[in-house]
Parts: sequence; C-alpha cells; structure tokens
Amino acid sequence: MKKRMLAVLLLLSLAVLEACGAPQDSSEENASNDTPARPSTTGPAGEQGTETESFALPGEAVYPEGVAYDPSTGGFFIGSTRDGAVYRGNVRDGSGKTEVFLEGGADGRRGVTGMKVDGEGRLWISGRDSGRAFVYDAGSGDLIEVLDTPPASSTLINDVVVTEDAAYFTDSFRPTLFRVPLAQGGIGEMEPWLEFGGTPIRYRGGFNLNGIDATEDGRFLITVQFNTGRLYRIDARTGRITQVDLGGELLRTGDGLLLEGRTLYAVREAPGDVVPVRLSEDFTSGTVGDAFSDPSFRLPTTAARYEDRLLVVNSQLNTADPKLPFTVSDVPIP
Repeated sequence: MKKRMLAVLLLLSLAVLEACGAPQDSSEENASNDTPARPSTTGPAGEQGTETESFALPGEAVYPEGVAYDPSTGGFFIGSTRDGAVYRGNVRDGSGKTEVFLEGGADGRRGVTGMKVDGEGRLWISGRDSGRAFVYDAGSGDLIEVLDTPPASSTLINDVVVTEDAAYFTDSFRPTLFRVPLAQGGIGEMEPWLEFGGTPIRYRGGFNLNGIDATEDGRFLITVQFNTGRLYRIDARTGRITQVDLGGELLRTGDGLLLEGRTLYAVREAPGDVVPVRLSEDFTSGTVGDAFSDPSFRLPTTAARYEDRLLVVNSQLNTADPKLPFTVSDVPIP
C-alpha cells in the first residue's frame, strides 16, 4: 500500500512540475500513462454516436491544457502550454482534423491554459505564467486585446469564465481573482478584483485555484482549489465566498470545471476522470456522483460540452515521453 501511495504522489508531483514548465530529471522522463489512443469506432470524429471519438493535434510537444467551444459554429479551440499555439477543429464537419489557428509565441503568448468563447464571438485566453490574458476574434483570429496583471514573482493565470458583465481569471499562485469588466461590448482593464486574505480560500504551496465557471445568470462563480479539492461559491455582486458543502467529499486535482444548470462536471487529473456534482439551488452544497472515465484519457485537464458529449483535453503533462499524437477525446456523457 505504501508503494502504491508513493507512486500516486510521484505522479501528482510530476504533473505539477510539468504544468509549471519545470525541468525533469532522467528518472522522471520514464513516468508516463501507457493508455494508447483509442480510434474512432463510429466514423469520423464529431459524428453523433455513443462511442469515443478523438481529434488529433499536430505537433510533437503540444501538451494541451485548455478548451473552448463555440456553439454558433461548432468550432473548438485547444491551447498549448509549451509555446502558446492555439489549434482549431470543428465537431460538425466530420473531418476529425485540427489545424493551427494562432501561431505559438505570437503577441507574447508563450503558454496557454484556460480558454472561453463568449457570446460576442471573442476567444478569451489565459496566458499561463506570462501574467497576461489575450482576447481574439474567434472567427478571424485577429487580436483584440492584451490584458496585463501587476508584476509578480510567481503567477499562473489559469482559467477564465465570461459572463455578461465581466471576465474572471484565476491565478493558481497568487491569492487573487482577476476581473475584466465588460460594458456595451467594450473590454475594460484587468483588475485585481478579489483578494483572498481573510476569506475561506487559503492558498498553500503548489497549485491553488484552478477551474472556474459561472451560473447561467452570472450571479455566482464556482471554482475549485486543485491542491485541497475544495469547491467554492463566489458571489459576483458582493465578493462573498462560501465553501460548497460536499458532504465531506473532496475534488483533489480538480482542474477544469463545466457548470450546466445545477450539474457541475469536474475534471480530475488524477485518477483521470470526470466527476458530476449535483448542486443545490443556492449552489452552497452538492452531492458528488459517480465518476466516469475512458481508456483514451491521458491526464485529462478540462472539458467543454456540445450536445450530449464532452470534449476532454488529454494533456500528458505527467511525461516527457508522450504518446503521439496529442488528442482531444470526444466522449458521450453517461
């Protein structure tokens, strides 16, 4: 049992190191997930079906992390943590192909984490350890805005959610929730909207706040703390923070969050699954359901929904010897 626990702890440590871009020694390079890519069994990726499909990403060092879906076009976007490239595919065209949408390194994007497409057709991108965020036209790829946070010795702009009033960004290393106000289609400045000192959210070593989503009316934000597994509700009007009561359950290694009505889907890097949580009407408590996974998952980090399926990003951030190609799993929701 001790050996198994040590192996799990080592895997989690490697995932964190790789996500931060820290170097690995030769012993770490041999740590990998040996699950092979699962080929499509019902036709080209994107066709409606009950089996797993997959989208392959071009490149040998993509290490993808974020995903954004545009329901108006069927297009989706995947970002590279290594060079900031953004890839685009489409669930409706039946090709199963993806292509480079934004070249790596352009506009100061040296790494990409969370992404969202808003109702105005804008692609919002978290800029990882650059301390920046970026906004593009999701159709043309034209740069709309580069948003800066105050200089910091340690930062990781991790995930983003966009409501009618604002865009919110988590920082996994700084105990601050950043906010970009939106008014009449305009984009304001990035501001340190909520500091966590003296609140229920207490930062520790390693990764802290990670995934974030919002209720349909934008009133509440739901976010998860990666290293503790705690889930929080943040009132977007008052800034008040409430820990969501999960009946003693925790969502450790919780990464991307997807909130559909009152059902929250939390992607956990380890053991590599998706956990549904049924939340109460006021989003202050919830019941954790049965987790589901798929043989194609390789350290999944986040997910986006279209119809009754999920696009799940396979990051492989836990290995220096990834199984190629990097993929996005297209799986049915149980």
